[in-house]
Amino acid sequence: MTKMRALVLEKQHELKLRDIDLPTEVGPGQVKIKLHTVGVCGSDVHYYTHGRIGPFVVNAPMVLGHEAAGTIVEVGAGVTSLKVGDRVCMEPGVPDPNSKASRLGMYNIDPAVTFWATPPIHGVLTPYVVHPANYTFKLPDNVSFAEGAMVEPFAVGMQAATKAKITPGDTAIVMGAGPIGTMVALAALAGGCARVIITDLAQPKLDIAAKYQGIIPVNIKDKKLIDEVNRLTDRWGADVVFECSGSPRAWQGIVDVVRPGGTIVVVGLPVEPVNFDIASLSVKEITIASVFRYAHQYDRAIALMASGRVDLKPLISETFTFEDSIKAFDRAVEGRPTDVKLQILMEDA
Repeated sequence: MTKMRALVLEKQHELKLRDIDLPTEVGPGQVKIKLHTVGVCGSDVHYYTHGRIGPFVVNAPMVLGHEAAGTIVEVGAGVTSLKVGDRVCMEPGVPDPNSKASRLGMYNIDPAVTFWATPPIHGVLTPYVVHPANYTFKLPDNVSFAEGAMVEPFAVGMQAATKAKITPGDTAIVMGAGPIGTMVALAALAGGCARVIITDLAQPKLDIAAKYQGIIPVNIKDKKLIDEVNRLTDRWGADVVFECSGSPRAWQGIVDVVRPGGTIVVVGLPVEPVNFDIASLSVKEITIASVFRYAHQYDRAIALMASGRVDLKPLISETFTFEDSIKAFDRAVEGRPTDVKLQILMEDA
């Protein structure tokens, strides 16, 4: 263990930049990474403001941050796929490779998975981290560190698009134009959707998403979603609906905007149980799929970004220094409608 300066969530509502003991010894199959850029995720902010997410409770000081990119400075025994100097991003969840979920290829739902900045596991808002090489991915030369730190949230969008089983030419709806909703929309377009209708109450968020070709914004304060869907699909309905808002109200009438035989993909997580119309769901034979993080998406996400098919740079709203990390989190708590992704530059940490 080595004392390193880190952004530590001491308890609910209390953040400090201070030294904390963190592991730095590189074992077999591991690499040591000097962090360059770390994104501020909604889950990090939720731990700050609420002290818990579902069963995960902050009972002890915890380093925040899990969307990250950096440079390898040391490799452990047996690592042949990476070398010192490689620019990389890291998948923050590490499963038990021998678990049944992992053997079935669904390692993201392994109950034993350890995930950065999920109690009691420390995150990476600190200068260095040691991580398994198998969950560390080399960045192409034309993908920046800032973009590399966006791979983690984009992987959620990739998982959602994969679960949707998109057919080329599909029409999709994304409910919620926050960071994840916008990335789901981009993943859906990359996956073959001809167009994506994205909804929100905040016009600035919709304006940002609408800059991408193929995304059609609908402000549900001004228009009824069902009217727009009927107009655009000749009353047939959308092939896929991605619920990304986490709002219970989104489930009211959600079945009405899906075509017969279509799919609803659950991405946003309501804090309370929701009611929806099972009978209508059954009559239309609608499939419901759910998403928990991602599995086997990093390589694909990086390839799309490197090819130029997906450009996430416009979603980076502002970058803060490591010394201003607390300001970054307080800014995120404000929830400004013009903010999509805030990032923290660790290079001089």
